[in-house]
Amino acid sequence: MLHTNRLSKENSPYLLQHAHNPVDWYPWSDEALQKAKTEDKPVLVSIGYSSCHWCHVMERESFEDVATADIMNRHFINIKIDREERPDLDHIYMDAVQSMTGSGGWPLNVFLTPDLKPFYGGTYFPPVRAYNRSSWKEVLYGIANAFKERRDEIEQQANELIQHLQNANSFGTQNVLKFDLPAEELFPDRQNDLMFEAILKTADKEWGGFGRAPKFPQTFTISYLLKYHHFSSNKEALSQACLSLNKMIEGGLYDHIGGGFARYSTDTEWLVPHFEKMLYDNALLVAVLSEAYQVTKDPLYKKTIEETLAFTEREMTSPENGFYSALDADSEGVEGKFYTWSKKEVAAILQEHAELFCNYYNISEAGNWEEVNIPHIRITAKAFCLQNGLDEVEFNSIIEQCKAKLLTVRNQRIRPLLDDKIILGWNALMNAAYSSAFAALGMEVYRQKAIANMEFILQTFRKEAGCWHVYKEGVQKFPAFLDDYAYLIKALLQLQEITSNQDYLLAAKALSKYVIAQFGEEKTGYFYFTAQGQQDIVVRKKEVYDGAVPSGNAVMADNLAQLAILFDLPEWKERSAKMLLGLQDTIVHYPGSFAVWASLLFKKSKGFTELAVVGPDHEAKRDGILKLFRPHVILQSSAGNNRTFPLLSNRETPEGNTLFYLCKEYNCLRPTAEIEEIRALLSSIS
Repeated sequence: MLHTNRLSKENSPYLLQHAHNPVDWYPWSDEALQKAKTEDKPVLVSIGYSSCHWCHVMERESFEDVATADIMNRHFINIKIDREERPDLDHIYMDAVQSMTGSGGWPLNVFLTPDLKPFYGGTYFPPVRAYNRSSWKEVLYGIANAFKERRDEIEQQANELIQHLQNANSFGTQNVLKFDLPAEELFPDRQNDLMFEAILKTADKEWGGFGRAPKFPQTFTISYLLKYHHFSSNKEALSQACLSLNKMIEGGLYDHIGGGFARYSTDTEWLVPHFEKMLYDNALLVAVLSEAYQVTKDPLYKKTIEETLAFTEREMTSPENGFYSALDADSEGVEGKFYTWSKKEVAAILQEHAELFCNYYNISEAGNWEEVNIPHIRITAKAFCLQNGLDEVEFNSIIEQCKAKLLTVRNQRIRPLLDDKIILGWNALMNAAYSSAFAALGMEVYRQKAIANMEFILQTFRKEAGCWHVYKEGVQKFPAFLDDYAYLIKALLQLQEITSNQDYLLAAKALSKYVIAQFGEEKTGYFYFTAQGQQDIVVRKKEVYDGAVPSGNAVMADNLAQLAILFDLPEWKERSAKMLLGLQDTIVHYPGSFAVWASLLFKKSKGFTELAVVGPDHEAKRDGILKLFRPHVILQSSAGNNRTFPLLSNRETPEGNTLFYLCKEYNCLRPTAEIEEIRALLSSIS
């Protein structure tokens, strides 16, 4: 009979992957935590996510092994956590393991005292001693014996580690802040140059991106470079931003057959991705590609946005208009099998066009990775056609036909696992990406998708007080975290810009009030990751680092700066400035790790510009403005006066004209009906 454990009652795809392990897994629950205290046993917490390759490896090697499971069951209370369901626990215990070992990753395996304090941990452990790592069985026996024989030592180590985590949380408390200084003194312009210079020191000027392999998209850093170019006309900033995007699009990180991006590249040249596709990566890449298109009008960016959103629609969208979380890297137990090709296979499918396709996408008999091929390009279509004497229009038509044929065949393969849980924050990121894509490209389908998804979000995730974090198959779970709220508020602000629906602004304001009340730390102005009153965490953390997703604190600081102007709330403007000032030195020294903060620092140093479009033709004129790159512009539009909002109040529209009001701190230039005049003024202000 097939063994099942308590995870069989969960709905997380990651937890369900472990439901038939012989390990007596518990979900993180009162039952498990109480059992640890009652039996006075150490707790093993193992954290991962459904599309994590090494999580699958460790499961096959150790958690499916009966002898290993027996050791775990006898000596430990074993808890499995989906990091995407409980990012709060993942943050705490990842920080603990990084403090102990100097590195982190997933699977994350951490041992806790019965009162949940971490005392030992690591990431992947092999089944036998290898890679200079102890075997998993050695670790288990070692911890079990130490817990029995050196308990006092373990308790002391655990208490010291908790103290370290609490101390790491105390930033922002030492600053004496003076808000009566002018913005140019609070946020001096020279810091923008220092951040740019620091970013360029890490830039790969041959292959794009930043730092060495493994290489992540670092979309926030690219976005900063686009802003720096916008305000300074620095060509090197634009060049590095575009080089980074171009090389990612040309390489194997991008799925040339089906659209969409993998999570990161294992090599410098973006050839070999870690094949999992995450919703948040694709959302963030669409957003920055939309900015790049606004700046350059490069058709490559338009095409990539369209293909990535087509992939999102096809493979990551639920019937309810929610967005699923991730696609696995593996299929049939092999990483990348779904996405790679043999030349023989391509030749059989494409026939007379196979040679052309293989030459362009570098597909060979020997393969370019583990005897198979990852389609990628090394030169642009234009250059390829020039080299080979081809008509570019005809060539592009043939290539699109070839890709469609390959996609049809690929769709018959055994697919990677879809993680079909729907996460509030990640949905909000993709919602904002659709708004960005509409702004840049003007394609109505993207605006309608953003509206439909927001309707789903507000209906599904809102509860009597606050929001839920995750949803699947009619079930909402876990109170939302700071990131969920911050990204949702940001998405509402963007959706207001592209629709002129002021209800989105009212919702953003109400949610921000809730975040301040439930997550805020008044002394510093920052926000905790978890709401007050949560009982099952040993440390209430504040997250400020911009990693794979933006820091909720950074996004909230930006949200508050905008809402302060939209509703004339000086106290929110001051709080945003306080948050920024508390980290300013760190941001300037390490802009690559605080790139969302860096962009806000840039906007604060330049000052926000307010633009109201008022009159019967406001929608068409608004959409014309949306096509511009306008990182410092807060845009509102309406058919007429609206006293609820300062930017729309007392706006005259004589003789049915639609007028642009360009303002700074509510002091406005003479209104104009001419969009070209506004374009010129916005350019001169930047």
